[in-house]
Amino acid sequence: MAAKAQKKDAAGRINSLRRSADAQSAALPALMLHAEKIANTLSHGEHGRRRSGVGEAFWQFRHYSPGDEAGTIDWRQSAKSQSHFVRENEWQGAQSVWLWCDRSPSMEYCSAFAPQSKQERAFILGLALASLLMRGGERIGLLQTDGPPPASGRAAYSRLAENMALGPHGGNDLPPVIALPRFARLVLIGDFLSPLEATAAIVNAYAAKGIQGHLLQVLDPAEEDLPFTGRVRFEGMQGEGNLTVGRAEDLRGAYHRRVRHHQEGLSALSRAAGWSFASHRTDRPPQLALLALHHLLSGSARRAR
Repeated sequence: MAAKAQKKDAAGRINSLRRSADAQSAALPALMLHAEKIANTLSHGEHGRRRSGVGEAFWQFRHYSPGDEAGTIDWRQSAKSQSHFVRENEWQGAQSVWLWCDRSPSMEYCSAFAPQSKQERAFILGLALASLLMRGGERIGLLQTDGPPPASGRAAYSRLAENMALGPHGGNDLPPVIALPRFARLVLIGDFLSPLEATAAIVNAYAAKGIQGHLLQVLDPAEEDLPFTGRVRFEGMQGEGNLTVGRAEDLRGAYHRRVRHHQEGLSALSRAAGWSFASHRTDRPPQLALLALHHLLSGSARRAR
């Protein structure tokens, strides 16, 4: 009887996982379409982040500066004027960017004040960013143990979307620390509600290896505003337990200060490691967060040269 009960429980878990996978698979095309639409609004008129460096394709001429090697002077171009010009080729070595999206249970939260869950918004932002960077020739990979190396192109983008959206849920609320190439760039997207010390340990571990990174905190508006009034029962999504309060509005002031203090702490620990931090709410347009993040990555690429 015990063996039969265990077999029945196992079959129930398998069926539950299958239903969950089917639901996620059905949502994937819409997720990718939404991400592409957002990326298109930002990439209109953009032709990639061209820059000088090692490559064969001509990019531009510039005036000779002290310290330039004589072999870089283009004498034919220089003969046309009174100045010496250096010939620069276009940089062709793609950078690698690693993405991580929080898949912990708290990311599934969606209040009545938001159009979608934190999880869905994180996926959309991650995919839209990947689409933008791949158009600029960058290689993108997911931060995971034994995962495939970063890649570019439409096929790589589709695989990235599948691995991101269809991977196992209920993971840790902080990313793993794995070996990455020096000077790689890392984008971490989650709610980052863990203790600051735990987040700092992850950030410092990567920063010590020369990894440049960006933290993007995604929150539901109810998690920032605490808009509830009267008697409210709060339920923990990750085993924290439940809490019932008689007048939720009485907690609002102290709660706002606690949230602000936590975000200031995330910003400070990021700044100390040479990283950047930004916060995004799911009731606001995703383009705002994507544009800021794309500019930050563009800036980190320039600093790495």
